[in-house]
Amino acid sequence: MSERGLHRRLLDEVLSGSGVWPAVPAILVLTFVAVIPFFILLSLGFSDIVVSRGVIVSQDFSLSHLTTAISDPLYRITFQRSLTLALSTTVLCVLLGFPVAYLYLIGKPWLRRVILVLTIAPILTSGIVRTYSWIVILGGRGVVNSLLLDLGLIEAPLRIINTPWAVIIGMVQVHLPIMILPLIAVMSRHDRRLDEASANLGASRLGTLRHVVLPLSIGGIGTGAALVFTLSYTTFVVPQLLGGGNYLNAATMIYEQVVYSLEWSKGAVTALLLMTSCLVVLAAITWLTNLGTRWTRVSQR
Repeated sequence: MSERGLHRRLLDEVLSGSGVWPAVPAILVLTFVAVIPFFILLSLGFSDIVVSRGVIVSQDFSLSHLTTAISDPLYRITFQRSLTLALSTTVLCVLLGFPVAYLYLIGKPWLRRVILVLTIAPILTSGIVRTYSWIVILGGRGVVNSLLLDLGLIEAPLRIINTPWAVIIGMVQVHLPIMILPLIAVMSRHDRRLDEASANLGASRLGTLRHVVLPLSIGGIGTGAALVFTLSYTTFVVPQLLGGGNYLNAATMIYEQVVYSLEWSKGAVTALLLMTSCLVVLAAITWLTNLGTRWTRVSQR
């Protein structure tokens, strides 16, 4: 009877959606699409494998690929470039996204709708399409060079495409909406009475922005920065198309090792280093965000 009661209680919990049961399908999906592939990747990174016609013939445990990757200057330069690109993109997205979100906060309803449409519309377009549009804009006979030539500011077309500057421009444009949306979500919950109280106490609009709006938006800045950094640090399309064949970052290195060289162990080690370093930076962003919000709570007291 107790066993039947236990089964009936479990069935009631499943049907009612209580406890952990609603999360079971998501856990199963994540197990098959994330956890199991991760351990397969981990096994490849710490193995010497022999591949014949796309099939692993032998696999022996080894740390040689990891030690080689850590000591190889090419890996250090590549990851440094990827980290610099991701941090630069994140900082520029914060600097450009915060004014847009603040304009959404103080704007009229029609202006808010325009900002939302202009922010969401690029996300609905493929990143490849947006990246190819920058090739047309920044090319030798693109919009920018044609305009500068017509104005007489330059005598010959500037070399913008296939440079790090083109990569940064494309990265910021592609990932800027990912920064704006969390800021808008946080600022939408902003109590405008705090702004009125700040103005009544003699603060200017700039002072209110600095001492009231900005501290209360740290959570949105941290969330947007984490999303933008993750996407920028692991991106493949934008550097490959706008940086040219000579622009190598961690994602393109993994692609070349796995697809072109068929060095699966090296590609697995590079992917593990990329994921580990990304988690370290995300932990730092989370810590700084928590520190900022803690300071905000203390200052509000």
